[in-house]
Amino acid sequence: MTRTADIKKLTHNYLPQDFVLTNWETIEPFFKELNERPIESKVTLEKWLKDLSELEAFISEDACWRQIKMTCDTTDKSLEEAFNYFCMEIQPQMQPYADALNKKLVQSPYTAELDAKEYYTYLRSVNKSIELFRTENIPIQAELSVLQQQYGTIAGKMTVQMEGKEYTLQQAAKFLEHEDRAVREEVYRKIQDRRLQDQESLHELFSTLIEKRNQVAVNAGFANYRDYKFVELGRFDYTKEDCFQFHAAVKLHVMPLLDKIYTRKREKLALDKLKPWDTEAEPAGTLPLRPFTDGNDLYEKSVACFEALNPFFADCLRKMKALKHFDLESRKGKAPGGYNCPLAESGAPFIFMNAAGQMGDVTTMVHEGGHAVHSFLSHPLALSGFKEYPMEIAEVASMAMELFTMEHWQSFFDNEADLKRAKEHQLERTITIFPWIAIIDKFQHWVYENPNHTVEQRTNTWQNIVKEFSSKSIDFSGLKQYRAIGWQRQLHLFEVPFYYIEYGIAQLGAIGMWMQYQKNPTAALENYMNALALGGTRTLPELYKTAGLEFNFSPDYVKTLMDFTNEELEKLYN
Repeated sequence: MTRTADIKKLTHNYLPQDFVLTNWETIEPFFKELNERPIESKVTLEKWLKDLSELEAFISEDACWRQIKMTCDTTDKSLEEAFNYFCMEIQPQMQPYADALNKKLVQSPYTAELDAKEYYTYLRSVNKSIELFRTENIPIQAELSVLQQQYGTIAGKMTVQMEGKEYTLQQAAKFLEHEDRAVREEVYRKIQDRRLQDQESLHELFSTLIEKRNQVAVNAGFANYRDYKFVELGRFDYTKEDCFQFHAAVKLHVMPLLDKIYTRKREKLALDKLKPWDTEAEPAGTLPLRPFTDGNDLYEKSVACFEALNPFFADCLRKMKALKHFDLESRKGKAPGGYNCPLAESGAPFIFMNAAGQMGDVTTMVHEGGHAVHSFLSHPLALSGFKEYPMEIAEVASMAMELFTMEHWQSFFDNEADLKRAKEHQLERTITIFPWIAIIDKFQHWVYENPNHTVEQRTNTWQNIVKEFSSKSIDFSGLKQYRAIGWQRQLHLFEVPFYYIEYGIAQLGAIGMWMQYQKNPTAALENYMNALALGGTRTLPELYKTAGLEFNFSPDYVKTLMDFTNEELEKLYN
């Protein structure tokens, strides 16, 4: 099947071609018209759905650009104000209309005539939104949208001095690869001390978020925010008990591999004790991997890598570059983290990240590139709602791309030894990420089951959970004050609550995709693209099945995948 990245921005058939969203008054007439329009047949229903989809796509893209611009420059107050204006003045006015339109759809007698298979997940999602909607939650949710972004503003200002220069925390992290252990410890402590300076602000922000999120859940008739969020996230295909089973599987089948990886690292560095500032280091005389020089070099090498894997993937990146949909390099005043932001009208998404010249940045770039490919593949679907795919498949798109591309990392490394080290780094990370996912997920379950907890209780619980999933091979003695606030570096806790277990589920899926790729690369990539092209039009188990995967995170299945990954890692070690 021929696929093209030469996608076109959706044209307006309902909205004026040059329409600009300035305030609520400019957009309300379209919501009113859709709400009042009679639906007299299946044909008029389908036209109504297309017009609604066009309106949703336009508003979604407008909101996305406001957020993108704000995260690219957290120092520009006008960008923050534009984002906040949307959250506080436009979005709250839309929500009652969205609820009315959802009800209009499900109550129409012609909805039963729509293709049951094509519309099943879409209508399921609409019914879920009706179930959750409460008028009294509108102002709270608007406030939450603004509050959540304060994390980026606080973290974006964090810098440290090293060797007489100022660095963002992302840039400073490259000193953790320095061959001089004293330098590594110095930067580790400086980064942690800088985080300590803002710990009270972040505690206060998180407590406020928890309180307001809990109120939203209670207003909607839920026992706690966890139960509410599971419904809001559309977790129709697994439960909290499945998450707990995942935590147990990580303890049983991943922790022994973690200990092995870090014991090997300690022996390789010839250390009596491995400290947290040693985990990224190499023996003296081995230079850190420097796979690219700047953002443009990272882009060019990523295109070459994607071209070798599948030319369509490279074309997706080229299209984004032509549209200026990249902001790759770390700088002061830029929000932390990395993301791929789908743009519902444009089709070609935006990639944001904080590259500082390290190996981890390559992983981030190909990860977000996988998300980008997903956006391109699902763009031709007829309705915006069809493109709202579950995060558990979205992260398969990105994490599988990390593993697929490994065979083509020659574009980043011109000698075999560096390439081998890079692959080791990737596979070690594929394993070591699981305990952190379990920690963050387990912490969130506790936080929202116990919303009235004190800061002291939160800290104690965090430390106990961390202890459960910590490798015995790393010595953390004397670092308790740093570890006590370790959760504050995870932006998901602030900005996208409960979005983290998806990485664990999807990492299992990604390993499964990579196992397929080892046997038959062409068939594996075809399965991958076929699944992603379905967007959100199938259930999660169906999407996994299309990709040739099991939707399964039982301990036995986790063991199978971990054994495979460990075998591949051992081949690189030997």
